[in-house]
Amino acid sequence: MEPDAVAGAARELLLAALEDLSQQQLKRFRHKLRDAPLDGRSIPWGRLENANAMDLAEELINFYGPEPALDVARKTLKRADVRNVAARLKEQRLQRLGPSSSALLSVSEYKKKYREHVLRQHAKVKERNARSVKITKRFTKLLIAPESAVPEHPAQEPAEEPERERARRSDTHTFNRLFRRDEEGQRPLTVVLQGPAGIGKTMAAKKILYDWAAGKLYHGQVDFAFFMPCRELLERPGTCSLADLILDQCPDRSAPVRQMLAQSERLLFILDGVDELPALGSAETAPCIDPFEVGSAAGVLGGLLSKVLLPEARLLVTTRGAAPGKLQGRLCSPQCAEVRGFSDKDKKKYFYKFFQDEWRAERAYRFVKENETLFSLCFVPFVCWIVCTVLRQQLELGQDLSRTSKTTTSVYLLFISSVLRSAPAADGRRVQDELRKLSRLAREGVLRRRAQFSEKDLERLELRGSKVQTLFLSRKELPGVLETEVTYQFMDQSFQEFFAALSYLLEDEGAPRAPLGGVGALLRGDAELRCHLALTIRFLFGLLSAERMQDIERHFGCTVSERVKQDVLRWVQDQGQDCPRRVTEGTEKTQVLQGAEEPEEEEGEELNYPLELLYCLYETQEDAFVCQALRGLPELALERVHLSRMDLAVLSYCIRCCPAGQALRLVSCRLAAAQEKKKKSLMKRLQGSLGGSSSSQATIRKPLGSPLRPLCEAMMDQQCGLNSLTLSHCKLPDLVCRDLSEALREAPALTELGLVCNSLSEAGLRVLSEGLAWPQCRVQTLRVQQPGLQEALQYVVGVLQHSPALTTLDLSGCQLSGPMVTYLCAALQYPGCRLQTLSLTSVDLSEQSLQALRALGTAKPGLVITHPMLDSHPEPPKGFNSTL
Repeated sequence: MEPDAVAGAARELLLAALEDLSQQQLKRFRHKLRDAPLDGRSIPWGRLENANAMDLAEELINFYGPEPALDVARKTLKRADVRNVAARLKEQRLQRLGPSSSALLSVSEYKKKYREHVLRQHAKVKERNARSVKITKRFTKLLIAPESAVPEHPAQEPAEEPERERARRSDTHTFNRLFRRDEEGQRPLTVVLQGPAGIGKTMAAKKILYDWAAGKLYHGQVDFAFFMPCRELLERPGTCSLADLILDQCPDRSAPVRQMLAQSERLLFILDGVDELPALGSAETAPCIDPFEVGSAAGVLGGLLSKVLLPEARLLVTTRGAAPGKLQGRLCSPQCAEVRGFSDKDKKKYFYKFFQDEWRAERAYRFVKENETLFSLCFVPFVCWIVCTVLRQQLELGQDLSRTSKTTTSVYLLFISSVLRSAPAADGRRVQDELRKLSRLAREGVLRRRAQFSEKDLERLELRGSKVQTLFLSRKELPGVLETEVTYQFMDQSFQEFFAALSYLLEDEGAPRAPLGGVGALLRGDAELRCHLALTIRFLFGLLSAERMQDIERHFGCTVSERVKQDVLRWVQDQGQDCPRRVTEGTEKTQVLQGAEEPEEEEGEELNYPLELLYCLYETQEDAFVCQALRGLPELALERVHLSRMDLAVLSYCIRCCPAGQALRLVSCRLAAAQEKKKKSLMKRLQGSLGGSSSSQATIRKPLGSPLRPLCEAMMDQQCGLNSLTLSHCKLPDLVCRDLSEALREAPALTELGLVCNSLSEAGLRVLSEGLAWPQCRVQTLRVQQPGLQEALQYVVGVLQHSPALTTLDLSGCQLSGPMVTYLCAALQYPGCRLQTLSLTSVDLSEQSLQALRALGTAKPGLVITHPMLDSHPEPPKGFNSTL
């Protein structure tokens, strides 16, 4: 029976029963109804006190829902000692609505039934090879960190960072903290788990659902939790309501949905993969505002996401992008957390869980640990799974483990070739043809945002029953109206994106172009679509390296055209003109001089877009190609990015390969903490302190490198063409200053250095100054804006006496006392000082200091000093820009 028909029948039954009551019985019924709570709720007395039979029937239906209202009314009639009417109501209900509906459970009873159902449904997860394993056995804890944006007060010292900024392992305690109250006592209703593809967001979300059902999470706060896989729901045919989606997850269709929704503050919706949602603007994406409103799946999910639908419900959403603009505009006061993948300790645990053979696990783990790049890639659980799968096959076949590659693309390619080799033998040319068709299918799906394919799709491309279909596509049966519907999807979404990228290289040179266009259409298409295709584009770059192209020819038997590579190279070089700059130089200087602590973020823009380009270039591992590509990007500007260890590895590689004249600007960036070495046991530490070997003592005393160490080492490479480095609003601890100082001594091309509001300590500035004063330092232009440091500027001024290269010094925005100006004038008159331009814009100077500077200008007429009160001096040389 339709919901409206059930509601109408329930209303008639209630009205008939209540009209049979005398006025005295009706009064007693009202009083008993006030004390008849269901799931802790009862109708307020103000609505009952003067209600007649019709009013009471309406109140019961509206408050409890149709069928629960009949239950409440029948029980209340018995308590009011009107048992004959209660019995008649029960009999008439059975006649009108049938026995199944009369067995409907209350919400409190249904909670237990639903939890048990979730535990059964999610006790096991399917691995990519379709093998089912227990979620408690396979789940390895990840690092999850709270929102890692630049803190409100950049001047805060690293030691003063609150504990909540630290990454925590994803145990039950960490999951419980996701919805913890903030400093003002407010509990977030939307939590965003963000991280790259394959990092384990979906697995973490499923583990949260499983732990909730097991009673370990959100105890006494969440009655029902629902898992919403966005990509699958968006491909669901027809229309639906939120109530329909909830019923789909329940063990039966008799769930008390209306009562569950009535307490929306006790509901948790887990939306997995919200970056798949289409952008707002069409009628299809208009958000639903009522849980029973029928619309598109995009409208229902969009309504939940924007809080116009069930605003009191809790949301846990997962997304690939780091809060991209199109998503940020749809979220309501989100609390963000970053999924950072496996720690080094957890990588080892995963290897041992995977192999379940100590000898093989140890051998595989030791090999990967020695391959630094491959080991770092294993922070992504899915990549870790691929690496383990490939290594297991190589160990079983007695092959050399050193064949395993070091970029994500090469690891995927090696995995696919390994799968093809392990499958039963087949005609090589036929398999190559099938791979082309499979790649075409992947490309069509990625461009059209489809993850599920019908049997007709496979028949159209002659893939049904093929070898590659059985190897790379998983079959799924869905109950249909008339018959079971069979769909296919790639073993993982990232595999679909990999094959989509591969399709551009497997096209025959003379074959007609695919209807969806070539690589130019992929790269130069709609910006929103290109964001959706980020991983596909990254794979495409990785496949274009000379080594990967040779692998494709060897494994798939086809020659890859250089035309694709040239098209991609031209596109990257064009990005130098199209890539927007978030903070202009003049704007940044104005903000610094006015006391702004950090530049404002422009809503809706992808601040990490240049970083994604660098990841693409890193995937190629082809130095000459990267150098050529970066000629079109003379300035790399990264803003408001929490630079992870992998981010820094990518940035460092690109800087090592960059052409002459390259500039790098890091604005409001956070640096990942340096990896801490494992603490020794108490016994070993005691042995060391009581006379351990000299080598162990030396190891203990060896200082750790800073997070910026990889970048500093890249700058010192003799092939590095980095000409200008600006660090603005990046907290630089003393460890970073030490590494940067070493880089300044050897960097072959660095001639400009800018340091703006980096919370430098006096010790850090002293160490940096030592590097600047080094005889081999090539820095000609130094810009220092550190308003909080006064006397410590003596170290910078002291550089003037020793630096053989420094010709321009910009101290705009600094605070210079009278004695410091005196010391500055003395240093500028030092015989070895080669300074030609001194900028003191927006520096408050006393009259005595101004007189000293005027006298200096007279003594050194070749020195240009810029300050509003020193207008007698000539303008700075043409082309000089004193801003940052």
